[in-house]
Amino acid sequence: MSKQTQEEAFVGFLFQRCVQDKGFAARLRRADNPATEFQSWDTLVLFDVNLEYPAERMPFALVAAAVARCQQPGNGTLRLGNAIAHCYDEGNQSDQAKARLRRLLACDSVEEVCRILRPLLSLIHSRVPLALDYARLLNELRWFDRSAQQAKARWAQQFYSKPVEADKEQL
Repeated sequence: MSKQTQEEAFVGFLFQRCVQDKGFAARLRRADNPATEFQSWDTLVLFDVNLEYPAERMPFALVAAAVARCQQPGNGTLRLGNAIAHCYDEGNQSDQAKARLRRLLACDSVEEVCRILRPLLSLIHSRVPLALDYARLLNELRWFDRSAQQAKARWAQQFYSKPVEADKEQL
């Protein structure tokens, strides 16, 4: 049995608690809003997130809000780049999808990525029935400042790759 990563443990905890406690889920839905993010800090601290550093705090707050908003029973397998393409009927050929990806790839800091992802995740939740891999997304965001080019290349590769047959069947 493999040991869970911090990201997997965090996301698993969020899904479990959101099902059990609707008040908890309601507080987390506001975690990606700078004015109300403090309502999630007690949860972030449980996972040793240093609240003083926005680059560390914001990825956890963004993922917490996204998990609380999604209607999925657990962590999924859909990658961010694939999810952006799935938002549009034309997939990765859509000009709107390409524009959203380009905007994401133009980000220079994890704080900027989190600001851009906030509305993008809402769009994904409203248009894509597949569940995102939130643990992977959190991992990519946590390492973004150290390996931004790798994360950007991964997202672009996912976006432009052909959809996996299982993904097509579920849509």
